[in-house]
Amino acid sequence: MSQSTDAQLASTPAEKLSLITANIQEVLNREIIEEILNKNDRPLRIYWGTATTGKPHCGYFVPMLKVADFLAAGCEVTILLADVHAYLDNLKAPIELVELRVKYYRLCITALLHAVNVDTTRLKFVTGSDHQYSPKYMRDLLTLSTQVSVHDASKAGSDVVKQVESPPMSSHIYPLMQALDEEHLNVDAQFGGVDQRKIFTLAVESLPRIGFRKRAHIMNPLIPGLQEGGKMSSSDPDSKIDLIEPAEVVRKKLKKAFCPPKQVEGNGVLSFVEHVLLPASKFKNGGVAKFAVPRRDAETKEYSEIKQMKEDYLADILSPQSLKPAVTEALLEILEPIRKAFEESDEWRDVETRAYPPPPPPEKKKKKEKNLGSRFPGAGADAEKESNGKAEAVAQPDGHVEGKGAHELNVAVKGLTVQDSEEGSKGKV
Repeated sequence: MSQSTDAQLASTPAEKLSLITANIQEVLNREIIEEILNKNDRPLRIYWGTATTGKPHCGYFVPMLKVADFLAAGCEVTILLADVHAYLDNLKAPIELVELRVKYYRLCITALLHAVNVDTTRLKFVTGSDHQYSPKYMRDLLTLSTQVSVHDASKAGSDVVKQVESPPMSSHIYPLMQALDEEHLNVDAQFGGVDQRKIFTLAVESLPRIGFRKRAHIMNPLIPGLQEGGKMSSSDPDSKIDLIEPAEVVRKKLKKAFCPPKQVEGNGVLSFVEHVLLPASKFKNGGVAKFAVPRRDAETKEYSEIKQMKEDYLADILSPQSLKPAVTEALLEILEPIRKAFEESDEWRDVETRAYPPPPPPEKKKKKEKNLGSRFPGAGADAEKESNGKAEAVAQPDGHVEGKGAHELNVAVKGLTVQDSEEGSKGKV
C-alpha cells in the first residue's frame, strides 16, 4: 500500500487550512471550515462526487491531488460514485452498465492515488444508489422539490448536466440530489470544479429551507484540455489522455497538444504542470515540489513553483519544444504503475471490457437493385410479375403512354404500325 510521507501531514489549524485551500479557485462559506478546524474536536468531513459515465482521464488527477491534500490535512473524505446521477444526466450511462462503471471508477481512482504515493486506507467510497433509493432520501427529495422552482433547478444544472433542446425532467432532479447528498453523507463541505458553482449555490440556499444546515463549498479551477479552447472531457478523445492509454498514444497526443510559444493563458500543457505534475511531485519527493525541463542547447531548468515557470515561458526561456517532452516523460512516469496495475488485474480488465463495450460496427449500405425492366433479357419471372402488376396503359398529357403495354403503344404513336410500315406511309398516326 502506498503511503503519504509524514512531511506532508499538517498539524495546526492554519497548516490544515493552507493545505485544504492550496490551488483552489474559490471557497464558499470558508468560516464553516475554519470553525471546525479551530475547535479541533473532530475531523473536517468533505465529499467529492463523480458521475460514473465516460472513462476517467488524466484530468482526474486535479481533484484527486486535492483529495490527497484533504487527507494530509486530517480530513475525513468520502468519494461518492454517483451512479444514479450518471443515469439522470441525459442517459449518459445506460442503466445496465452503471454498476460495472462504478467498479471501474473505484479501481481507477484507487490506482491513481497509489501512483502518487497517497495512502487510501482513510478514504471512504460510497455508491449513490446505496442511499439515494431509501424512503427517507426520497421523502427529503420530494420535500426539497417543493422549495426549488423549475427555473432555479434548470439554472443550477446548466453548467454540469448535458443541455438538449427539450431537457428531460431528470436534468432538474440531478442538482437537487447533489445538494441533498451533503445532508445524507453528513459532511461539512462539498468539493468540486468551479463548473459546479451554481449547484453549490442552490445547496446553500435551499437546504436550510427544509431544516438542514448549509455547508462550505471548495472549488477547483477547470484546466484547459489538450486542444485549443476546451477543457479535458471524456466526450472529446483529443482533449484528454485516459489513465490506461498506451505510452505511444500519450506521446502522440502531447506532441499534437495546443502549446503556443510565449502564451500562458489557455495553454493546456502548462496548466497540466501547474495543477497535476507539480502537486504530484510533492507526494513523490517527500513534500518538495519539483519539475525538471531538460533543454537541448542549455542546462536543465528545475522548477519548484509555477510562477517562475510561467515567467520563463513568457520570456521564451522555456519553449514548447522543451516543455512538451518533459511533460510527456513526467506523465508517463506517473501513469506507468496505473497501466501496470491494469494489465496485472484480471478483474480490472474484465470490468473495463464489460463497462465500455466497443460500439457496434456501422451498418453497410445496401446496394440498391437496378430495375432493368421486363424487356431485359433474362429478367425472368420476377420482372414479368412486376410488369404484370402494373396498371393498364394510360396516355399522358404530352402524348406518351405509361403502364402495362406502354412500350408497344409508344412505338405505335411515334412511328408506323407494323402493317402500315409494309404498305407505305398511309397509316401514319
